[in-house]
Amino acid sequence: MQVKLSESIDQDLKVWKAPLIYIMFDSQTAHIFLGTPLQPLVTEDKMIWKGEKSGNYSVKSEYRICVSEIADNSHMHVQGRWNLIRKLKVPPKIKKFLWRVCRGCFLTRARLNSRGVSCSTDCVHCNNNYEDSIHVLIECPKAVQVWKDYNIHANLWDKIDRVLRQDYNIHAFYIHLFA
Repeated sequence: MQVKLSESIDQDLKVWKAPLIYIMFDSQTAHIFLGTPLQPLVTEDKMIWKGEKSGNYSVKSEYRICVSEIADNSHMHVQGRWNLIRKLKVPPKIKKFLWRVCRGCFLTRARLNSRGVSCSTDCVHCNNNYEDSIHVLIECPKAVQVWKDYNIHANLWDKIDRVLRQDYNIHAFYIHLFA
């Protein structure tokens, strides 16, 4: 017997036709169907794809769902208020730079070393410090001099110093600096 699922619903009362369900399926499956509530406000069935707001299927949205639900990508999620970088009124290359620094993708000797590149982790400019993004952009005497030279225009070094004394959080520092 070939029956469509829609034929097993009393469309006027919006209830399952239980005897037909038990004929179509084994008792365990029939019990699951009968436990599924029918919505009285739904007048017509339609295909809806959860991956798109429009409800239409796309390969792109299927890929996104597969990556988020099937693959373990938890290592890619970094806590932070990333929308603040997006909202900054700066050129896209500055936003990309900030994103790379805050995500730990900014290439420094320490980063290269952690990725298997055999190189010294000493700073190129001062030769006696561990060259990570904080050192390169804030702590290195060369970086401090650059910030102070820029200070002529914006009183920037005082702002940097104040933010770092309040909360030594590199993410907050960069957002505050460019906001």
